[in-house]
Amino acid sequence: MIKIPEAKLNDGRMIPRLGMGTWKIPDGDAPGIVADGISAGYRLVDTASEYKNEPGVGAGLRDSGVSPGELFVTTKVWNAHQGFERTIRACEDSLKAMGIGYLDLYLIHWPAPSQDRYVDTWRALIELRGRGLARSIGVSNFTEAHLERIIGETGVVPAVNQIELNPQLPQRRMRAYHEAHGIVTESWSPLARGQMLGNPGIVELARRYSKKPSQIILRWHIESGLVVIPKSTSPARLRENMEIFDFSLDAEAMAVIASLDEGRRLGPDPDKF
Repeated sequence: MIKIPEAKLNDGRMIPRLGMGTWKIPDGDAPGIVADGISAGYRLVDTASEYKNEPGVGAGLRDSGVSPGELFVTTKVWNAHQGFERTIRACEDSLKAMGIGYLDLYLIHWPAPSQDRYVDTWRALIELRGRGLARSIGVSNFTEAHLERIIGETGVVPAVNQIELNPQLPQRRMRAYHEAHGIVTESWSPLARGQMLGNPGIVELARRYSKKPSQIILRWHIESGLVVIPKSTSPARLRENMEIFDFSLDAEAMAVIASLDEGRRLGPDPDKF
């Protein structure tokens, strides 16, 4: 079994550096895919209420035969459920849907600034952590301004900020902010929805290292100190994504990947969504 390295959160807990994302996995398919991923060695499983697959993910966790204490389960509160009381209920609903007693990590999915409820939502996450329903708490898609506000108004720093991040959108400024504040950066859309797999520079590095282009990019995330959650529905690709701990990228390879920065998002703008 491959040993996945871990990152230390600012609350003292540990998070696996590689996990499996479940965005767009239908609920009916989720049990088998999640169980396959856990069988392949994944221990971090990331979902969200908006993905509409929490029941299937929960079934996959149970079907895996791995004890809950060995797993790291993340879900997220959706924009429509923000606000203090609504967020408390949303968390309880997610736990019920997955059939688990607590979350390892609960995130605010988007700041949704036009609603102006993300501070109260953050206060709810602090309450949920106090109740033991969420062992660690964090955010997703927050900018520096959003982070400054919740930290300034509550005094509590998120353990994680999960953001769109890949070689064409390396988010250097956000990563520097996170590092300065003790926030772990977690990458979603780490392969740019597959758009980077045919990039000539990535393809050449894959040839040089005798690896797949996806493995080169995922290794770049690891070398960059990130937590990364690629999604796949294929058992073979789930295993491939795990096979990134038997090599390292040299300085030349890292420079090639650094040159791919376009500052281009594929997902929404957090200030407007």
